[in-house]
Amino acid sequence: MRKPIVAGNWKMNNTIRESVALAQGVRELVGSLTSVDVVVCPTYVSLHAVAEAVKGSNIAVGAQDAYVKDSGAYTGEISPRMILDAGAAWTIIGHSERRHIIGETDALLNEKCRFALDCGLKVMFCIGELLEERKAGKMQDVLRRQVEEGLKGLPAALLENLVIAYEPVWAIGTGETATPEQAEEAHVFTREVLAGMFGRDAAQAMRIQYGGSVKPDNAAELFSKENVDGFLVGGASLKADSFAAIVKAAC
Repeated sequence: MRKPIVAGNWKMNNTIRESVALAQGVRELVGSLTSVDVVVCPTYVSLHAVAEAVKGSNIAVGAQDAYVKDSGAYTGEISPRMILDAGAAWTIIGHSERRHIIGETDALLNEKCRFALDCGLKVMFCIGELLEERKAGKMQDVLRRQVEEGLKGLPAALLENLVIAYEPVWAIGTGETATPEQAEEAHVFTREVLAGMFGRDAAQAMRIQYGGSVKPDNAAELFSKENVDGFLVGGASLKADSFAAIVKAAC
């Protein structure tokens, strides 16, 4: 049985004070739940403060990205070692906004994912197709490429620290949500690709989140699907009550 995981990606929102208040609100509502892994992902500048705010609860903290070097002349970047030192245990790698706005390639994301895992971070690795790719019938081609290229060379021993997040790009921040059937189809296909890479047992053990305009009123229906193991939540994670409702839907 795969344990559900629900993570909130706060993106470039909230000051340190606002982040702490939000974290405290989430803690009050779901900080004692043990049946779901709960992760909140603030900006880098708020990582340590949020980690302190949820210390002693069952809420973990994650970063929104991590670079491929431990230290050095890489202006503006943050290393996994620094993220761990700030009190975080997770990082997101490969979010569509990093892929399509920042221009990160499959090769770079593979390097980031492997380095973060090697350094001891747990990783939520994002995949997902653009609207034009879905309309052109290329969803499976895109997902296969992103999984195979992004996870290439990953040691099987590190898979337990990896979660896949399927986020159809056309549903992120648009108000559009994949239907439960569309989400399940993508998750089943992704699990098949993982089975081809790492074996069926490993693929069955891996968790696959859905992300893309997840809200309290659609979370339970999405989670009812066998291969939806939780959520990576954007806008709805910026309010403690709505995020907590999504977490509880995954109980």
